[in-house]
Amino acid sequence: MAQAIQKITLSAARDIPFNKLVLSQQNVRKIKAGISIEDLAEDIAHRGLLTSLNVRPELDGDGNETGIYRIPAGGRRYRALERLVAQKRLAKTAGVPCIVSKGETLEVEDSLAENVQRVSLHPLDQFRAFQTLREQGLGEEEIAARFFVSVATVKQRLRLASVSPRLLDLYAEDEMTLEQIMAFSITNDHVRQEQVWDTISRSHSREPYYIRRLLTETAIRANDRRAVYVGIEAYEAAGGVTMRDLFDQDQGGWLQDPALLEQLVVEKLKADAEAIRVSEGWNWVEAAFDFPYGHTSGLRRFYGEQAEMTEDEVARYDATRAEYDKLDAEYSEADQYSEATEQKLEELGSELDRLNDRPYLFDPEEVARGGLFVSLGVGGELKIERGFVRPEDEPKDENDPSAEAGDGADHGGDLAATGSVGGEEAQPDDEDETIKPLPDRLVLDLTATRTVALRNALANDLVIAFIAVLHAFVLKTFYVYGSDSCLEVTLQSARFAQTPGLGDTVWAKEIEQRHEAWGQDLPKDPNDLWDFLITLDVVSRQALFAHCASLSVNAVIEPWNKRTRAIAHADQLARSIGFDMVEVGWAPTVDNYLGRVTKARILQAVREAKGDQAAELIGHLKKTDMAREAERLITGCGWLPEPLRMTVVDGISESSALADGASIGSDEGENAPERPDLPAFLLDEPEASSDDAGDTESGIDGEHLAAAE
Repeated sequence: MAQAIQKITLSAARDIPFNKLVLSQQNVRKIKAGISIEDLAEDIAHRGLLTSLNVRPELDGDGNETGIYRIPAGGRRYRALERLVAQKRLAKTAGVPCIVSKGETLEVEDSLAENVQRVSLHPLDQFRAFQTLREQGLGEEEIAARFFVSVATVKQRLRLASVSPRLLDLYAEDEMTLEQIMAFSITNDHVRQEQVWDTISRSHSREPYYIRRLLTETAIRANDRRAVYVGIEAYEAAGGVTMRDLFDQDQGGWLQDPALLEQLVVEKLKADAEAIRVSEGWNWVEAAFDFPYGHTSGLRRFYGEQAEMTEDEVARYDATRAEYDKLDAEYSEADQYSEATEQKLEELGSELDRLNDRPYLFDPEEVARGGLFVSLGVGGELKIERGFVRPEDEPKDENDPSAEAGDGADHGGDLAATGSVGGEEAQPDDEDETIKPLPDRLVLDLTATRTVALRNALANDLVIAFIAVLHAFVLKTFYVYGSDSCLEVTLQSARFAQTPGLGDTVWAKEIEQRHEAWGQDLPKDPNDLWDFLITLDVVSRQALFAHCASLSVNAVIEPWNKRTRAIAHADQLARSIGFDMVEVGWAPTVDNYLGRVTKARILQAVREAKGDQAAELIGHLKKTDMAREAERLITGCGWLPEPLRMTVVDGISESSALADGASIGSDEGENAPERPDLPAFLLDEPEASSDDAGDTESGIDGEHLAAAE
């Protein structure tokens, strides 16, 4: 005969006056967590007590109930009710819903069970609940107020609820992480979200940063100079859409319509450029988002003269300078930091700068035949280059000395211009893992970069610059068929039309600043130049000589002209100066090298810089990720690709040495490199996958002496 199943009897529920309740010392919750007591009290005041308290009757020594009830589970709710009573918003004798336990288990057991058995709400349920409340008419601010969270938190939750339902279902089944859902939320395009998920689900990398990169790879960041120039408001007013990441710093988001942005930039830039031309009276103006470095080649440059200060400005300048010097001297002797003094010094310095930065006045006749270039600076501001005369606009009178000035005014920075030479470069075959020669185009670009840096270094070494030019003259005079020189002593300045970005390098900017300073000091009439040079002091003359000599350096290796002997001389020149590409700040990046070579070349670079083990760790990655991780791994190692290394002299390689402690192609013994810190996805076991197609590889004595030394 089957045994009868014993029926369960639930504990009784009833209302107990608040003043008959006390906290049990057996409550397991000792650490504050979750919503605060204050917020919980406000929530109870708004919607009432949603969960009863678990209580036990207190017994005296004889086992009789005293009328007091201890609370082993529900202490935070009790504290919230206690706060409402203290605020006189709840009566002391108000009935509190309670479940009265019979005491068949220990109090600590009741407390532990209530907290352990509780299942937190799945985040997705919270997202959808917020979405339902908004659909029912509650605003984001009201939802935030009712649930005691910030408005930003509500916006984040609502954004997560807008992710593709298919991806949310995967998240509900724990096939995706919350961080991945947060990454997908930067766009509302469900189709694109699902495309990216299908892509990453077949790869090793499913990191949130990788998801964000794929979703934004065709967008433009809001801090891009084009977006800053046009303005997000104007872009959105024209119908543009901006993606925002509510969970991470996004510097203003991403603009999803690059074509629209480009159109707005061109229209605004042309209008601004024409307004400047008309207001200042120039003959012509050229406007572009960016000009290739060297766009002023062949144009005569003339300079304006800074406007003189008025008597009032001179008096204000002298008074401000005196006040600044006095305050600075007193502050230098002070023992404590003073924010007010620092601010005052900054204000005085700004006023001095404003008085010093007076506009330049140009000859009206030159302005009438000259022009200017208007482009965008790195911060989205207008970059205006004034004072250029085209050969066809020069005066026709042969007696006019300015007619012959064109050759001598070639800008010293005219080294490079962007563009395509020789058509598209060949794509290296990544399927072949053998080390192949570097692409000719990449060799040209790398050596063009080296030439700019070498020019800058030569300009700062007066003795070697003088000897270099003398060496070239002697070769031409005594050794007609002798070795070539890397200096083009006719002062023709090579322009590397196919190498973008040279104008943004620190070396090119130094050259440009030095050239600009000399241009302001040299006489406007070339007939006065000889007398100027005769009266120039020796040091300044040498500095000018070094600057001019440096502009003729050409150490570029071109596909159609390897220039072996000239390149060897460039190495001699570099060794004499003590020039090294690592020391002047060049480092391999995705843009300038790693993203332009095959995977085999990337692995070779990592192997030479960090050893075999580091190369093996990234060997399974796709090329884009491999290049990015390679850049991170070899940063600071001092590794250089072959075109930037020195030649071997007397059997000793003069390639730029790797950083101290770096191993080249060895991971054994004392010099074995430590295992580098890598993202988790790089530590996965490699698996066979098809490789991406590889990409191809103000006085003269002071100012110019400082520039030269």
